[in-house]
Formats: sequence, C-alpha cells, structure tokens
Amino acid sequence: MGIELTYPYLLLLLLPCVFLMYSFWKTSRLTTNRSEKVIVITLRSLVFFLLIFALTIPQLLLPVKGTTVVFLADQSASVDNKEEDILAWIEASVDEKAADDAFAVASFGGDVAAEQAVTKKETVISQFSSEVDETETSIEAGIRFASSFISNDENGRIVLFSDGNETIGHAAETVKLLHNKGIELDVVPIQVPVKKDVSLTDLSVSPSLYQGEKADISVSIASDIAQEATIRISLNDKEIIKKSVAVKEGNNVFGFSHIVMETGMHVYKAEIAAKEDAYAENNTLHAITNVKGTPKVLIVEENRSSLSSILSGNGFDVETIVPEKLPTTLSGFLQYQSVVFNNVSATSISQNQMQLIEQSVKEFGNGFVMTGGENSFGLGGYFKTPIEKLLPVDMDVKGKKEMPSLGLVIVMDRSGSMSGNKLSLAKEAAARSVELLEEGDTFGFIAFDDRPWQIVETEPLKDKEAAMDQIRSVASGGGTEIYRSLELAYEQLQDKKLQRKHIILLTDGQSASGSSYEALIEEGKEQNITLSTVSIGNDADKLLLEELAQWGSGRYYDVVDSSVIPSILSRETVMATKTYIEDNPFYPTIQQGTGWNSLFADGVPQMNAYIATTAKERAREPLISGKEDPVLAEWQYGMGTTIAFTSDVTGKWSGDWPRWNQWGNFLNQMITTTLPKYESEPYTVTMDHSGDETLLSIQAATNNVHPLSASVVSEKGARIDSHPKLVAPGKYEMTVPNQSGLYFLSVQQDHEMGASNLYQTGFTIPYSKEYAQQGLNQRYIDELLATSGGQELKKEASAFRDLKEISQHKQSISVWLLCAAFLLFFVEIIIRRFGWQRLCSFFTRKKQGIERSKAETTVKRLKQAKQTVERAPNKSMQVEAQKQATGKSQLKQMDKKLSPSEREERMKRLLEAKRRKH
Repeated sequence: MGIELTYPYLLLLLLPCVFLMYSFWKTSRLTTNRSEKVIVITLRSLVFFLLIFALTIPQLLLPVKGTTVVFLADQSASVDNKEEDILAWIEASVDEKAADDAFAVASFGGDVAAEQAVTKKETVISQFSSEVDETETSIEAGIRFASSFISNDENGRIVLFSDGNETIGHAAETVKLLHNKGIELDVVPIQVPVKKDVSLTDLSVSPSLYQGEKADISVSIASDIAQEATIRISLNDKEIIKKSVAVKEGNNVFGFSHIVMETGMHVYKAEIAAKEDAYAENNTLHAITNVKGTPKVLIVEENRSSLSSILSGNGFDVETIVPEKLPTTLSGFLQYQSVVFNNVSATSISQNQMQLIEQSVKEFGNGFVMTGGENSFGLGGYFKTPIEKLLPVDMDVKGKKEMPSLGLVIVMDRSGSMSGNKLSLAKEAAARSVELLEEGDTFGFIAFDDRPWQIVETEPLKDKEAAMDQIRSVASGGGTEIYRSLELAYEQLQDKKLQRKHIILLTDGQSASGSSYEALIEEGKEQNITLSTVSIGNDADKLLLEELAQWGSGRYYDVVDSSVIPSILSRETVMATKTYIEDNPFYPTIQQGTGWNSLFADGVPQMNAYIATTAKERAREPLISGKEDPVLAEWQYGMGTTIAFTSDVTGKWSGDWPRWNQWGNFLNQMITTTLPKYESEPYTVTMDHSGDETLLSIQAATNNVHPLSASVVSEKGARIDSHPKLVAPGKYEMTVPNQSGLYFLSVQQDHEMGASNLYQTGFTIPYSKEYAQQGLNQRYIDELLATSGGQELKKEASAFRDLKEISQHKQSISVWLLCAAFLLFFVEIIIRRFGWQRLCSFFTRKKQGIERSKAETTVKRLKQAKQTVERAPNKSMQVEAQKQATGKSQLKQMDKKLSPSEREERMKRLLEAKRRKH
C-alpha cells in the first residue's frame, strides 16, 4: 500500500503557513496561559496541514485482488476445426484460477464477437455461438475488443489463440498500447496442418479489345501436389473453354485464346477443379475487358415486335429477351450500350434488377428507353420504382380534374407466415397505393389472420399520411381465414355510389373456411365490384386465388420474388382508375430547338393513344400532346441518357406512326441519343492490393488537373463510398475496401469547352490471403510477444499467473481529511472561546457534581429504610427491617472494597446458602 498525490506541488503552501503560525506565536495576545497558546497553535497548524494535504488530492494505492483474463480465439478459415481444442484449453485453464480471478471469452476473424461476458464462475461455454467473418483475420481488431473487457484499475491479461497469420490490420502497433493500460498479452500458438490445395493465382486478359479480335487469356495456378485438374473459362457466365491439364507442384501458367464477337464490357471468369483441394474459395478469379465495335442494344419485350428488325437494319447489334430472362448482375447489363423496355410490366421484374439498371445508367453512362402500352409506365406498376427514378417522367398524373370516383379496398394477409420481409413489402405496397389515390377517393384496408381486422375504415380519403401510417403499423398475427375478410370488403363497397369499385386480395396461405366464394363474388359483380388476387410463395392456395380473380373479372399474380409486390399493387391501383390512357386520336406538337425537328419536315403523323405521365422538372419534351402531356421526353440521368415514348411501337396506339416514312429514323435516333459517349482509352487504371485497402491509380492520357468524378459499384449493384484525389498532374488515386469480389469503375472528367471524357472498366479484388497455405507464422507471434512482454503459453494454469506489474486501486482520502480539519477547527474555536482553564474546571465541577449526586442518593435510601422500620407493626418486625436495611448498606459498602474475584466468590456462597435453605 502506498499514497499518491495528484497535485504534490500544493504542499508548498505549507511554507507560508509555517511563517503565519510563527508570527501568530510571537504577536498573539490571545491568552497569557502558555499551555493554552501551545494547544491553540498546534490545532490551527493541524487544520492548515489537513486542508493543504486535502488540496493535493491524496489517494491510497491499494493492490487489486485477482486477475481478469480474456481468452481471444481465432475463428478464421485458416484455423478451421480447432474450436474443440481451444475450448478444452480454456476450460482446463479456468479450473486453475483463484476465487478472485475472472475471465471472458471472445472470438474473431475479420470482425469480433463476445462469446462469454466477464465472470468469476468456473463454467465455460460449450461452443462458439457467434458468427464472425472467417474470410479474414484481424488480430488487431480482436486485441482492441478484448482490451475493452479490462478496466484501467484491474489486473488484465489477454490470451490469444491464433496461427499468427493476420490478413488485415496491424496488431503489432496495437500491442504497444496495451502496456499503457497495464495489460499483458500471451499467445497460445495454433498448429494447423498444411492441407493439399490447388488455387488460381492470376487471370490475365487485355483490358481493351475490338470486335473480332483474338483475346489471349493467361491463367496462373499454384498447387501443393502434382495432379490432374480441369480449367473452365466463361464469358458473361457462358462457358467458352473447358480443358483438363496436368498441374505440377508449385506455380503453373496456362495460355488460351478466344475470339470476341460481341461488343461491350465483358467479364471473363476462370475456375479450376481438382480432386485434392482444401479450399474452394481460391478456385475462382475474374478479369474484365471492354470490347469496342457496333453498339449493342438489349430489347426486353413480352410479345415479339418489329422493333428488333428495324434497329438491326440501322446497324445496331440487337438482342431480344423476355423480362424473366433479364440479367441478375451488373456485368450482365454493362455488356449493352442501351436497354429498351417495350411494353414491359414491372410485375415481371424484381426490385434488384431495376436497381442494377438504374446503376448502369447513373454510374456507367448506359442508355435506357421505355415505350408505351397497356403494361408500361403507370399501368405497368412502375410508380416509386428505380425505373421511374431514372426516367424523365413521373408515373403519377398530376393536375387532372376529371377523375372517375373510385373505391378501393386492400385485403392483406397478416398471419405468422407473412412476418419479416413479405409483410414489410406488402405494407409498403399498400402505402404506395394510397399515395396514388386522389383526395376524396374511397379507400379501406383490412388485415386478416384468423379473423378480419379493420385497419383503415372504408370511407373517402381525408388524410393520406394518417392512412399510410396506420397501414405501416400492422404487425403479424396468427392463422389464415380469407372468406370473412373478403366478405367484409364486399359488404363495405356494396352500397357505395362509385363509378369503380375494386378489391385486391393478397395472401401467402390457405383459408381455413370452405364457404362459397363464387356466390359472394357474383353478388359483388352485380354491384360493379371487381377483384384481383396476389399469391405469395408456394404455400398459397394458387388454384383458389386464380379462380377468385377469374370470377371477379380481375387479374391473378403468382409472386415468386416478394420484391415485386409494390409494383403489383401500384399497377392494380392505376388500372382501377382507368384514367391513365388517353385514347382520343390527335397530332403531337413538335417543340422547337430539341434536335428532332428535321424528322418532321413533311408533317407529323396522327397518333391514337398514349399513357398520361408528368414530365420531370429538368426533362426535355420534343413531343407533347394536345393536353400538354409528354409523348416523347428525354433527360440526362447521372452519366447516362434516358427516353420515355408514351405511345407504343405496334400501331395499336401509335396509329399512323409505324407507316410513316421516317419511322425507322425516329427509332434509330431514340436509341442513338441514349448511347454512352465514350472516349478512346483516355485513362489507364492500375491496382495495388497490398495493405488493408485496394489502391486504384487513375492516370489520364493528358496531364491535366481538371476535377474528376469516379464511381465504384460492386457486382450486386452496391455503390462503394470512395472519391478520387489528385496526387500529380493527370494522376488520381482512390481507395476501396479490400473485400474480394468483382467491381466496376466509371470515370467522367469535364473540360473547359464543355466536352467530357467518359470511361468505364472493371477490376477484381482476389480472394483473401486467408485461403493461402501459410502454416504457423511463428515469426509474427514472436514479434507480438516481444512487444507486449508476454509469454508463449505451454500450460493451461499459466494463464492466471501473477502479472509482472500488479494494478493498484486508488482510494481518495480528501473527504476524510476535510472532515478532520473542520472537527479540529471547531475544537480550536471552543478553546479560544471558553479558555482552556475554564474547560478544565467545567469538567472538574461536572465530576464533583456526579459524586455529590451519588451521596444524596445514599442518604435518601437510608431515610426510606428508617421510615420502613418505623411503620413496622411490632418490634420484632422493626428489628428485622432494620437488620435488612443495615445489612444492605453494609453489603454495598463491602462490595465496593472487594475485588471482582472476591465479589464473585461471595455471590457463589450466598446462592449455595439460599439453595440449602430451600
């Protein structure tokens, strides 16, 4: 135990106090009594000393009992199947700990998780329950996390279980900080047997090619043994090469060639398969190349049209697919320069696919065109989707006065099977439907499980926001009973005087009731009520729902991907209004100065119909209708250009346009306007994967210093937050996280005259070093131990050995010193106020008074005895009373003279005599 002063320099205040007390001794006339003066000055000096000592904030240093040990277990892929050994080691170690010792358990890989909180009990977890990122090893993150279990006033030690192969972070730097906290680091090395493995180490393809050029493909392979292996190479997920090769032990290089016949950005993928292979994660690599040539256009349409042949005749490389075959990765869209949605419903396209298209336009400059029809724009369910976001028009019709009265009731399943993402999407879809309705439209919302729940009363809408909040508040419930809920919806719409009445039923289950739906729906049809149904998942009664939609003169939707639910409900809401189709023949008006006027030198053909939309603020409208709705609208979205043509291309809606002599040129200009404006290799991109992040270096062909914008997007469409920095004339750098995968880079740079360079490429971050055969990194473990001063543990009991430096608990005593100072201060005041002699005489008189009181008590007792004798009725009793009074008095006097042992002996004799008497 020791003492520590926080502000020791304040003790210098004692010097003026000594001088002050000396002056007080010499000059004070407080009293002529020397002893009293000495006492007063002594007390006053003690008061000053205690106050000044308290100001220094003194703290007693008390040794901390016990040690807190945090067991930190590596759970990355390189130490796979070592969990039981680590837990057995921890359990054996905990059995040896003292009563005051505590421990905790944590696991780590690329991230960290707590497995067992700090405890003094001897019970150890039976398994590691947390899931950590096993693709990386960050010893640094593990040590930082483990140190947080140990407070500054505790004895602490971290016991690290690892093979020492750190893939991210710098633990050696972090270990230096442990010493400041008084924490020791010990290591239990994990011996990992080296497995037989074959891995791809490099895939090389030229980053830029021309259509028809032969691409040279180089594949590098590392193997621990000589064996036969199969190499597969695919282009945009289509296999182009498959070959068996003899792989030697060590490094191998194989060369292949392939003639590229299609333009756009292409992704080569190399895979290797072998019998002896420890890790599958290091068997795949990607490479990206940009093939220049004829622009490639993707047409998406449900029914074949003449659009493909017209564009092919204009020199485009055209590919036509149905919506269900749309790509599901970003690279699948980047191989096309423009995408055309020809009368395609949003209910056939997932939310993820829409987001990938939006990313390809915004970040990579690709084009997008949407044409009209009964399945397009608002009628197709694109309200509040990523496609609406990129188009130059809004799907909602704003400012329309003549709207038919509408009653819409949504009946939604809220049973337990709907919980999670399905229910969230369904609620959001219903909320979007409310947003599409007009103030005054009748709307109701019924959620059901084993009974109906009226969430929004079926009445004219007064507060859209309130209704949407009520819908979003719905929670999941119990079973599924459809009939009563559907019956309630029909009852609420039956007597409403509305032009259109529509019910949307959405469920993922089967009804517990077998009531007659057909009779209910037929009765509703007499009141002009229609019904559409949405089936979610495989457990729904699809046959019943399809029949209900058929009986109700509505539409049936079989949903596999729940992300399309919002598009379905918004489409149903729009179709229920029947106000989006403008079907009165008209001649569109040409806006001047838009670049389209030359096509209409001989006049404008008649058009039969179009879908009503609202142009966005920055959109250009080359063609508008008589109602000033956009027929053709275009705008710049991010790096790309998009166009909306609100009529169709078949002639059903577009009338005389397909017979117009400029029709082919019109379609050609629509596509050409949206094509990306690329420069020929204006930049060179190099990558450095060393360290915790990947460094991208972008070198411009000219050494200019103009601002440069760049976007990095993953294969799944997630945008990486990174910005380029100018490090030298014409050279820019940006960093991205070192997470393995395929990424795409888009670069745009503007110049003084308004021109801009647009460039896109891709790169891959290879698999983590976690999957490289490295074995035990004893050198790195020794470096950590040398820095921390810890040990490489051989025995389990060593984990709870005494620390080299025992932590001390600090206990402040300033409050006690202040209390003592004030107590002495009041004593000194009392002495000065009353004087030492008067206090002494006071206590003397007090003692004499006590003795006098005792004497008076004795006299009083004797008087009482005398009165007792005098009141006795006869002489014999008087004599007996006098004897007793005299005896008691004499006994008391005798007791005072006896020692304690003698009094005890006398009491024993009296008790014995009394016993014999009885």
